[in-house]
Amino acid sequence: MSKTVEPVAIDLEQERKEILKRYRKLLHTARPYLQDDDAKLIKKAFLMSADAHKEMRRKSGEPYIYHPIAVAQICVEEIGLGATSIMCALLHDVVEDTEIELSEIEGYFGKNVAKIIDGLTKISGVFDYGSSQQAENFRKMLLTLSDDIRVILIKLADRLHNMRTLGSMARDKQLKIASETFYLYAPLAHRLGLHAIKSELEDLCLKYTEPEAYKDIARKLKETKTSREGFIQNFIRPIEKDLNEMGFKHVVKGRPKSIYSIYNKLKKNNTPFEEIYDLFAVRVILNVPAEQEKAACWAVYSMVTDHYKPNPDRLKDWISNPKSNGYESLHTTVMSSGKRGRWVEVQIRSTRMDEIAEKGFAAHWKYKGNDTRTNTAFESWLSQIREALDNSDKTQSAVDLVDDIRSSLYNEEVFVYTPKGKLVVLKDGATALDFAFEIHTEVGARCIGAKVNNRLVPLSHKLKTGDIIECMTSPKQKPSEDWLQFVVTTKAKSRIKDYIKEANKSHVIMGRDMVEHRLKVLGITPLTLEVTNQLRAYFNAKDSNDLFYRFGKGYLQLDELKRWKSDREAHERKQEAKAIKEPLMDTKSVTKELKKLHGDKKNADGILIGEDMDKVDYTLAKCCNPIAGDDVFGFVTINEGIKIHRTACPNATELLSRHGDRVIKAFWTSQVQMSFVAHLVIRGTDRMGLMSDVTRVISQELKVNIQNLSIGVKEGIFEGKIALMVSDTSHLETLVNSLEQVEGVIEVEREG
Repeated sequence: MSKTVEPVAIDLEQERKEILKRYRKLLHTARPYLQDDDAKLIKKAFLMSADAHKEMRRKSGEPYIYHPIAVAQICVEEIGLGATSIMCALLHDVVEDTEIELSEIEGYFGKNVAKIIDGLTKISGVFDYGSSQQAENFRKMLLTLSDDIRVILIKLADRLHNMRTLGSMARDKQLKIASETFYLYAPLAHRLGLHAIKSELEDLCLKYTEPEAYKDIARKLKETKTSREGFIQNFIRPIEKDLNEMGFKHVVKGRPKSIYSIYNKLKKNNTPFEEIYDLFAVRVILNVPAEQEKAACWAVYSMVTDHYKPNPDRLKDWISNPKSNGYESLHTTVMSSGKRGRWVEVQIRSTRMDEIAEKGFAAHWKYKGNDTRTNTAFESWLSQIREALDNSDKTQSAVDLVDDIRSSLYNEEVFVYTPKGKLVVLKDGATALDFAFEIHTEVGARCIGAKVNNRLVPLSHKLKTGDIIECMTSPKQKPSEDWLQFVVTTKAKSRIKDYIKEANKSHVIMGRDMVEHRLKVLGITPLTLEVTNQLRAYFNAKDSNDLFYRFGKGYLQLDELKRWKSDREAHERKQEAKAIKEPLMDTKSVTKELKKLHGDKKNADGILIGEDMDKVDYTLAKCCNPIAGDDVFGFVTINEGIKIHRTACPNATELLSRHGDRVIKAFWTSQVQMSFVAHLVIRGTDRMGLMSDVTRVISQELKVNIQNLSIGVKEGIFEGKIALMVSDTSHLETLVNSLEQVEGVIEVEREG
């Protein structure tokens, strides 16, 4: 989080008291975790951090020391980490931001603390770099999984506090930080079993990326709180009665789902808030000895289903097969009784399971001696990550690596077995070939098929929990590019790419020579990095090797280079006609030019959309079709100038998190009247004259031009897609409200 020095008159004595109050609260919370001289060492860490940061303030104006204290508080209170982590949290910024050296940390606190601080320092400053550096930092963070998982747990606590205090940051920083948090850190919290932190990070990301949607759901949850609490109390009353009669020590909690999960359900099912019934979750937590947990949970399941009818498709048994992040629980969804039935999710677990579910691996360490199944599952996932990291420098860019690993963070798992009964945990959707590579690299490379439950299946066969798999190999078999189309595990992808790249090196070398020779004929020499990047972007290649490989294999013809040269020259002529002569490759060059145009105006570091059309080369992105009034940002592309995207664009999270260095502020201006294309989807019940009424409202009453119209009707239900010209969001809102009044129209929503 950014810091700044503020020479403003402040009540320093009051601040000193507040700092001590927060520090004492930290010590009080940590007391059960402390041994021997821990309290003295924590005090020493606090005093060192307070002194090092004494001149620093956060963007909010608060003393900077509030931040490390808060991170330490999260570590102990919400994750359950001990004294070493508290010291590291208090000191996590001192090496990066102050004069203190790592050797000093080691001298005062020992090698263990210094090693964790070093890990945290290496992965800091993510938002000041470009996309490849961001990915490289994340890669470094994952490498610390092998050394000390506390580095990542402290980093997650740091990110959680930054998200909680994001309100003081500039809007563009909020978007970048929230998008990266959603893209990388929330999935990582999920994988490490930190359910409460994962949910809060997702909610906070939504709060800053789509504030209106967040406020709307939060408001509706608040309005329905009383009736919801009454409903939950009625629902759990018979369960409580039976639990008491059965003699179980227990706690029953009722809670709404997170704002983000409700938002997802509204979006996915296209259903209004009032019609979502499974907003509720009830958790039954049993205080029973470890050897009785499984039987007790199933006994309570039986008792719950005596009162309420279960949905047989929604039973999830993560007690018999825990997730690889340590999560254990029994889930069922049941229909409540009463005048209006509602689906309610019931989670049944022990106190131990609940602590692991909320605090993840920090809590898991406390119990791991009791259960090796979860250790095995987590180690299986961890070995895949290590495998990918060990080979990433040879096989793929850091960005591709992060994408591959990220895809493994949220996935559910399948539990399969070798013929000898060894458990293998794979991500959901894994195939027989994924299993073969998990057994051994050579088994995967030579695999020609498999027997699943004694039935012969192809390599692409998707596995299900409980399958027993036997791999069939041949010394003549070689990995193929086609295999990449159906494998899903990071290890299999990495190994296949290894084999293919080794086999295709000759095509890359040949392709480069061919391109270099043809460009020389066209008068372009030498083949510089800039020219290579332009070619890569033009032909949509992942990297330079991919570009030359495609020419070497004949997938791209050399004659296409002539077309590229022609298009390049046309683009250069267009650029020369603009006021900004130099190509806009990053936000620094864009901001510099904008300040020349605007002088010292407030919006000098952003694009005034509608006013700068003849000064700055920008276009409105087709993926989300922004219109005046939308919350937007500018994105500096390599070859197509600046593109304006909505913050709610389907591609926004990826652009903001992976390419934060190329994002620039954008402001709408009302001085110039503009027209924008908006895409609407209309659904309802079909009747005679319906479309006539719809087009009349659009064209005659509101005087809006229709660009395109398509409609489909099936069994009396219609769905129409309309592209029309509007001036801004208020104009669009008026149009949507008018269309919703048409008889037969049930819902109208904006697409993209």
